[in-house]
Amino acid sequence: MKALLIYPSFPDTFWSFRHSLKFIRKKSAFPPLGLLTVGSMLPTEWSKRVIDLNVEKLSDEDLAWADYAFISAMVVQRKSARQTIARCKEAGLKVVAGGPLFTSEYERFDEVDHFVLNEAELTLPAFLADYTHGNLQRLYTTPEYADIQQTPIPMWELINLKRYASMSIQFSRGCPFNCDFCNVTALFGHRPRIKTAAQIIAELDSLYNHGWRGQAFFVDDNFIGNKKYLMKELLPALIDWQKDKKGFLFNTEASINLADNEDLMHTMVEAGFDTVFIGIETPDEESLAECNKKQNKNRNLIESVKSIQRTGLQVQGGFIVGFDSDGPSIFQKQIDFIQNSGIVTAMVGLLQAPPGTKLYERLKKEGRLSGLLSGDNVDGTTNIIPKMDMRQLLKGYENILNNIYRPRPYYKRIKTFLREYKAPKISIKLDLQRFLAFFRTSIRIGIFGKERIQYWNLVVWTLYRCPKLLPLAITLAIHGYHFRKVCKL
Repeated sequence: MKALLIYPSFPDTFWSFRHSLKFIRKKSAFPPLGLLTVGSMLPTEWSKRVIDLNVEKLSDEDLAWADYAFISAMVVQRKSARQTIARCKEAGLKVVAGGPLFTSEYERFDEVDHFVLNEAELTLPAFLADYTHGNLQRLYTTPEYADIQQTPIPMWELINLKRYASMSIQFSRGCPFNCDFCNVTALFGHRPRIKTAAQIIAELDSLYNHGWRGQAFFVDDNFIGNKKYLMKELLPALIDWQKDKKGFLFNTEASINLADNEDLMHTMVEAGFDTVFIGIETPDEESLAECNKKQNKNRNLIESVKSIQRTGLQVQGGFIVGFDSDGPSIFQKQIDFIQNSGIVTAMVGLLQAPPGTKLYERLKKEGRLSGLLSGDNVDGTTNIIPKMDMRQLLKGYENILNNIYRPRPYYKRIKTFLREYKAPKISIKLDLQRFLAFFRTSIRIGIFGKERIQYWNLVVWTLYRCPKLLPLAITLAIHGYHFRKVCKL
């Protein structure tokens, strides 16, 4: 059997970092972790080839070589997934599809021959057993959750690591919280399931032995879902692993209650973490109550963010407008919060209702659903009918983006962040690649960019105030260039 594992392309989105990647000569931000893991689950005697459409083209030779095409995608990759499926079918290939897109929308893909949905650790073995016996079904699904301590190490050898800006690794699945708009618990449950520390070290060793040096993203939806195991097992193991390694930094996603545990924050930094994405959503208490964001309520959110920053963790934030409780003042509240908090990477989107969420079910009963999710967090679309007038909502949303990503407020926010941020001991040193990135940035942004005055002001300010953080300041400047392109400012 020759299995062609295909990852559809992403559009130009907030998290694609497409315009940033040009400065460091990379093709994609992250590898197709799911497909690489599926590759390890397929029979060892099968021939396997991964085609990531974000870094390379799918050739006629690839299609002619394969017996089956395995496609995995997220909702935001819907358009590319459809195009890829059509091309595979034209080539006479059987198509097997899985991943979040197909798990939520498989009824919309008539051309797919077989769906292996939910968690592949449970549904792929059933597919493979039926394949062996020659009686394949069209749909493989399960309401159960997998034991990820049985999940194999991804097949990193199937891709060229040099094409990516960061690698990905998964420690846990599931989240203990139950936010109304989030489909994480619908897909993976409330109880965080974890891999052992030995598993994670083995995966890191595999990455290291394949030559990777750089950032590694723990893709967990809430990395701190099991704090006890983190403190007793995983983080000490990561600290020990880092002792004879160079050039590794970690980032992840967590909830705001991370700020309540100083020991956990300091231990994460000691283990090599330097960035954490947190769902802030809104500074409005009534809207937090509406969406059941209990962990964010009754706290000084700005002070929580700054306490995390002071520990040595950059906070990236997710924000939402369009809650039923939101009034006209919410737009300026969001702008003020983002500017004062120093959250440089602030993803602001309109409220959306993914299938399987409490929000989706409530709005369905109210007759307030409209179309499909785009999967793009900042494209200004939504699949709900908001209580606020849509024109007012869109105008206010556009005003937020204009106010937080224009050069002047954006560069001011970088300085606000750097004043609070404590540089971690573990860092990636300035090598030739990063020096060349600085050179390219200084030309494209510092000479030809509209923000050149703000750029050079930041460089001089950083050299004077915190010279060790210059690489980070340049990185954030590059990210701002990307965000303005995506937001079309």
